[in-house]
Amino acid sequence: MSMGFIVGPLIVFMIFVAPLWLLLHYRSKKHSSEGLSGDDHEKLQALVARAEQMQERIVTLERILDAEAPQWRNKV
Repeated sequence: MSMGFIVGPLIVFMIFVAPLWLLLHYRSKKHSSEGLSGDDHEKLQALVARAEQMQERIVTLERILDAEAPQWRNKV
């Protein structure tokens, strides 16, 4: 009697859930191994350009601060 409670769900799992799980798992593995999509690559390039702009701004601000308050780096 107790074997019926275990065997039934186990059969359902092995027939329906496990194959679907494996299919979705390997499909996602294939998708992730392909690398960045075109849209993702464009977004990454936009972020790189934005980071470079921010870096230039920081350098400019540090130059201004060095000229106006030379001891600003020593303050904690």
